[in-house]
Formats: sequence, C-alpha cells, structure tokens
Amino acid sequence: MRLGIVRGHVVLNPAIPELQGKTLVVLEPVTMANLKAKNGLAGGKSLVAVDGLGAAKGQMVAFTEGREAANPFWPKQVPVDAYCTLIIDTITTSNNQQQGSEVKQ
Repeated sequence: MRLGIVRGHVVLNPAIPELQGKTLVVLEPVTMANLKAKNGLAGGKSLVAVDGLGAAKGQMVAFTEGREAANPFWPKQVPVDAYCTLIIDTITTSNNQQQGSEVKQ
C-alpha cells in the first residue's frame, strides 16, 4: 500500500461494464521526503486508480497496486492496476528512525 494525492479525475468512454459507476482518479504517489517535510507535494510518477470512496481533488489517499487492486471486484476479472483503499485524514511521521545495524556503546 502506498500514499498518493488525487490530482484529477478520468472519464472512460466507452466504459468497461465492471467499472460503470466507479470513478477513476489520477494519483501522484507521495515520496517519503515530501511526507516528512509536510509540504503538500507528492513527487512520484502519476497513475490512474479506481476510486470507490469519492476522494476529492487534492485529498491524500492510500492505494493498492497489482493483483490486490482487483480484489474488490472478485470473482469478476476486471482490468485494474490500482485501487484507492482509504482516504487519509491525518498522518504523523517520526524522524527518530535508526539507520544501520551499528550499536554505539
């Protein structure tokens, strides 16, 4: 699961029957540097995802990719590569990460 910011919406015409009534959004994945900086930027390569949550432009969402993205449509086989799984309300990051395996005594 990754985090991304909704940058816009996509209209698919003609629609794939299994996707009728679903919204497609353009997501820009958030890099860890931008997440820690809390600057509102994303920085990743944009992608299109199915959004059944109703995320608005500018909102941060979590999304899954690959085979797991099609799980909400099971048992149908739907051509989906990314799916919005939740809308982020708040997020807290910590800069107290230990790097490497060295132990100082």
